[in-house]
Amino acid sequence: MEANQFRKFLKFNFKHYFRLFWQKQRLGFCGDRVFFDDNVELMRFPKGIRIAGQVALKEGVRICACNPTASVSIGENTTIGYHTFIFASEQITIGKNCLIAPFVYLVDSDHEINRMSLINQQPNKTAPIIIGDDVWLGSNVTVLKGVRIGDGAVVGANSLVNADVEPYTIVGGVPAKVIGKRE
Repeated sequence: MEANQFRKFLKFNFKHYFRLFWQKQRLGFCGDRVFFDDNVELMRFPKGIRIAGQVALKEGVRICACNPTASVSIGENTTIGYHTFIFASEQITIGKNCLIAPFVYLVDSDHEINRMSLINQQPNKTAPIIIGDDVWLGSNVTVLKGVRIGDGAVVGANSLVNADVEPYTIVGGVPAKVIGKRE
């Protein structure tokens, strides 16, 4: 199997090996040959973050386990695109061999909106996000709490995913709707 263009030309240098060494000390788990590009931030509770081997995190990625019990897990051979934000208050799981394009936003929580109290004093509501293996999320996709995206699914650019996506289904739009199946 031939590597995609990014992986085909991916070169590790001293700074990448240093970043890998540093992150292995901080994270709950960090596999081998994880590529940490410039300005990648693993925030708040890095022990809640697990990154399998051969993952590539491009410049500007932000991953946050927002509290001591929150978890983020990224499967092997997955690429996370430029300036993608992954914020877990409960759990976000990304499978193996996934492509996450630039500017994707994954967040497993939102706020209650009761009219009788101030918005900034209301609690979060959380539900896990589960992304299967071999999934492609296009640029500027937002995935909201409680969504499960099945193996092999494709989400078109600029989509808002607020409901589950069946395996090998292609979805797009705001909110995302089925537009096809992978053959």
